[in-house]
Amino acid sequence: MEILYADPSLLAVNKPAGLAAVPGGWEKGEPSLLEELEAEYGRLWIIHRLDKVTSGVMLFARTAEAHRTLSMLFETHAARKAYHAILVGEPKWDEHTARHPLRINVGHSHRTIVDHSKGKPSETSFRILERYTGYSLVEAIPATGRTHQIRVHAAALWFPILADILYGAPPTDLISRPALHAYSLHFDFDGKSFALTAPYPDDYVRTLERLKVGTSTE
Repeated sequence: MEILYADPSLLAVNKPAGLAAVPGGWEKGEPSLLEELEAEYGRLWIIHRLDKVTSGVMLFARTAEAHRTLSMLFETHAARKAYHAILVGEPKWDEHTARHPLRINVGHSHRTIVDHSKGKPSETSFRILERYTGYSLVEAIPATGRTHQIRVHAAALWFPILADILYGAPPTDLISRPALHAYSLHFDFDGKSFALTAPYPDDYVRTLERLKVGTSTE
């Protein structure tokens, strides 16, 4: 487990894809990031979550007081989260903000859907970082925190996240999970400003290298 930051109040890690953030998900009995970390660091408090398939920076509190303070930062959106995603397709825009209202936990697959009548207000800002032949690397900054928000908003723009079959991406051999990575987290705590960045995991690096090679040979 890659530790990004640790002190008596905070613990930040680079969560691997394929590991549930907390126990008690849809797949009972599977290991979780929280349990693995608590086995080494003792009692931890959850502040925010990442999907099982998503890699990247995840922050935990190590005291109840830190948990109360940090939870309020996240609830009021005072903490800034930035994700990187590889999209299928090449948007004509350089920046775009999606504001589709979302309703979560729909159907047997527990999908999140765009629902203009019953959905909750949701907002994600996208910015192109790199363009490849048939694909795009983007930064996605959510202003709200709905389940699967970035994944659904990308699909609603007709540019689903690479390998995100649940939300309409075509099958691919480029990567075995949705290409979404929680890249950075910025927040103020206890009089200090924190800027935590999670390096790309190996599968993400390999995918981008393949896209770069494919683009350069076109």
